[in-house]
Amino acid sequence: MLSRRPLAAALRLAPLSPPLLLFFASSSSSSPASCSSPAASASGPRGCSALRMDSGAVEPASTGAIWSTPSVEPRSISIGKQIFCNRSLNMRNITAVGFDMDYTLAQYKPETFEALAYHGTIEKLVKDLNYPEELLTWQFDWKYMVRGLVLDKKRGNILKMDRHKYVKVAYHGFREMSKEEKVAAYGSTLIRDSFDEPDYALIDTLFSLGEAYLFAQLVDFMDSNPAKVPSGTDYALMYRDVRSAVDLCHRDGTLKRMVAKEPSSRYINEDLAIVPMLQMLRKSGRSTFLVTNSLWDYTDVVMNYLCGPHMSDVSSSHNQKWLEYFDVVITGSSKPSFFHDDNRTGLFEVEPDSGKLLNADLQESKVVLMYNPFL
Repeated sequence: MLSRRPLAAALRLAPLSPPLLLFFASSSSSSPASCSSPAASASGPRGCSALRMDSGAVEPASTGAIWSTPSVEPRSISIGKQIFCNRSLNMRNITAVGFDMDYTLAQYKPETFEALAYHGTIEKLVKDLNYPEELLTWQFDWKYMVRGLVLDKKRGNILKMDRHKYVKVAYHGFREMSKEEKVAAYGSTLIRDSFDEPDYALIDTLFSLGEAYLFAQLVDFMDSNPAKVPSGTDYALMYRDVRSAVDLCHRDGTLKRMVAKEPSSRYINEDLAIVPMLQMLRKSGRSTFLVTNSLWDYTDVVMNYLCGPHMSDVSSSHNQKWLEYFDVVITGSSKPSFFHDDNRTGLFEVEPDSGKLLNADLQESKVVLMYNPFL
């Protein structure tokens, strides 16, 4: 946490409720296109774009429209101008503006970043959860899934619904369900399903696109090769295995170590508008803060890359000058639980260069790590 005033004063920003505070998180758009062929073969589950963690080679992605309709005239909009607003906002009463880092300030490239997560997840399934090694040859189509879909864990289906929760499009794995199948499963008008946990999962973040695609592949694979999956596995258990493998991939640093080695435009889109935006907010008299679930060492690498082109001192690749753009920086925050008052405990100062925790007086700290109790 960085503060130009004592920490106690900085934390007075922490009620985290509008209209005093504004927080931006996961503001990037989902991929508009998808694969055109509705089915996958049993021997080679569907996948039109692949990136291997060892080679880094990317194959051309597929095109088509299953889950969404592509734009008639493809537009080229710079990443810094891709802003989506539900309604106008009067900033007069906003005294502090906050940001998430992953998929908000740091706009990851799905064809490389999500492919890393996808293949890392498969490796966990094979090595830790006893899935067959042939999964390691699978490919990932980063344009197939879009946000807004729903996974039916019990039936192995992927659903697209309208705002009234009527299922408009349904696929079992990569096989499109017939109208009769949809009506039989979801067509009752007397008893409407809520489509919520624990039987359903929402594909509502960009992080979830890869695991949703992998789940669809596994559904097809299990239907064609029931003897090759671990004994007693059903669709719901298979989804839990995928989730466990995804969490482990993020938790043990597998994914972020790869990005930290090469945080250039290979994995993260360069956005030259970030620093001018932060400077504009600060000049307007508003405070700025960063709250991310990523830990300090990774946050420092990514933010140094994002703000690097604007730094006057470029003699060091890690000079922490990006901290000057924020009044408060909290890493390892365990959002969303962080936003509850009773969970905002366990603040530790961190030494920026080494990342070591210190025991100094927190009232005067300039850099503080929000310890993540789940790691």
